[in-house]
Amino acid sequence: MNYINPTREAFDFFKSLPRDRPIHMLNLLRYRDVAEYPDGHPNAEKGWTGQRAYEEYGKTSGPIFQRVGGSIIWRGKWEAMVTGPDDKHWEDAFVAQYPNAGAFLEMITDPEYQKAVVNRGAAVLDSRLIRFAPGVAGDGFG
Repeated sequence: MNYINPTREAFDFFKSLPRDRPIHMLNLLRYRDVAEYPDGHPNAEKGWTGQRAYEEYGKTSGPIFQRVGGSIIWRGKWEAMVTGPDDKHWEDAFVAQYPNAGAFLEMITDPEYQKAVVNRGAAVLDSRLIRFAPGVAGDGFG
């Protein structure tokens, strides 16, 4: 099963969590070979790969992300599944930091973001978006 957008239940739970503290959002992405835009969308005839469509999403949503105080604090490229199912791999992964959950909600409800997110939907074959409370970094696992 592939996931692109949250279920209503998952999103309602997200909204029920505290909105006034920083959050980290782990993004795991797997792209379509060819982006799948809705009929009539201006980018539908461009023949973009999923990765190219996601780059467009980043370009068009980036100013909104920055305006609400978001930043990317970690980015990585998938190399190997060490623990987990062999049939899952993620082409991109990153952690987005927001000053609070309210900033994330402000971003995704912005009318310009709503236009930009069409590129994400066209690009992504499978994804995970996982909210974390920031923890303390250090030199050990405990």
